[in-house]
Amino acid sequence: MRAVIRSNDMVRLSFLVALLRDAGIATVMLDGHASAIEGSIGAIPRRLMVAEADEAQARRVLAEAGEA
Repeated sequence: MRAVIRSNDMVRLSFLVALLRDAGIATVMLDGHASAIEGSIGAIPRRLMVAEADEAQARRVLAEAGEA
């Protein structure tokens, strides 16, 4: 798994998950619980992960959407 985005912005992350899903790329969100426990003050950003084999395509999709 490779991290393609780190963020605490849940709206942005939700959009990016949908964008990647539409491109046929499965995602996994890591650090959601740790981020919530620390009070969402920004100390622990959530990581949007994709399979290593999908990383290049995911980065292209994100770049085309202006999110890279």
